[in-house]
Amino acid sequence: MSRVNISEIARLAGVSKTAVSFAFNNPSRLSEGTAKRILEIAEELGYTPDPVARSMNTGRTGTVGVLVPQPIPDVMRNPFIPEFLEGIGEVCTSAGLSLMIVPPLKGSMRRAIINAAVDGFITLGLEEYKASMLVIRQRGVPFVTVDSDPIEGVSGVNVDDESGARAAMQHVLKMGHREIAILAIRSGKQGHYQEYHGTLRFRMNGYLAKLAEFGLTLDRRHVRLFESVCTETGGQESFKSIWKGRWHPTAIVTMSDIIAIGVMDAAREAGLSIPEDLSIIGFDDIMLASRIYPPLTTIAQPRILKGKLAAELLLHTIEGKKDPCHQVLSTDLIVRGSVAPPRV
Repeated sequence: MSRVNISEIARLAGVSKTAVSFAFNNPSRLSEGTAKRILEIAEELGYTPDPVARSMNTGRTGTVGVLVPQPIPDVMRNPFIPEFLEGIGEVCTSAGLSLMIVPPLKGSMRRAIINAAVDGFITLGLEEYKASMLVIRQRGVPFVTVDSDPIEGVSGVNVDDESGARAAMQHVLKMGHREIAILAIRSGKQGHYQEYHGTLRFRMNGYLAKLAEFGLTLDRRHVRLFESVCTETGGQESFKSIWKGRWHPTAIVTMSDIIAIGVMDAAREAGLSIPEDLSIIGFDDIMLASRIYPPLTTIAQPRILKGKLAAELLLHTIEGKKDPCHQVLSTDLIVRGSVAPPRV
């Protein structure tokens, strides 16, 4: 059976092929009756527009891309991501747009950017991929950054990571802890925190500033820095690595709830009681944080709102409705049951 084309629809409706195209892509340019007649005939014939041809005609794909720095399975193991995508999805649904997750293609962010058929990108935590930003600019696709260093002339959304990190470290220190492990998100810098960028840099700055107020530094004696893959398994493996040495912290301050949850699992498996033997604090306040036992003390950030604002900014950028702006969202310390004073 041959495929119905717009020429056939135009003939039966008594209009031009351009009018048929308008009926599907820009019906406001036709009278209501004409547009309705064309669409009814198309439905009777079982016609649907070819999305590739349609995008060539309109210059739009109707899709927003979220650039992520890891393969999709790794990204989706962090419950923060679905909550963040929920916010983006709310805006896309209202605007009649599709959402595409764009991971590195065969290990290459450049290849992923070039091949993604999207109207614009939301980049998530791509501070390590500054060359990617250049590729996006060369391609001429609008984009918005999230959890990255601000870029002049580009809209972005961050949370006040430094303030949140200070609050987390202050809570642990005020509880009396002085033997502390900081568990950062793996950066590729092998713990050289002076080279951190974006979210990692802001959070490290907050931790270090509060430690300094209490006369402490990263001295390898009382406070040590480790890195973890941002998954539950990553947290489990990082705890085992920390605990196999002679030095054992009384508190572990993590940059992610899912890492903290992995640490808690491994600590219990090792026979430790939380928080009596080991205090743990996270960052994000994912839904799971309040449902585990003991409930996780953490720093809350507005995950869904972050995604929603990023999507709104991207739509404004695509439509040229608003000058670039950068929004910083507040964080809050949520005290639950995973932090207590150290044993005497």
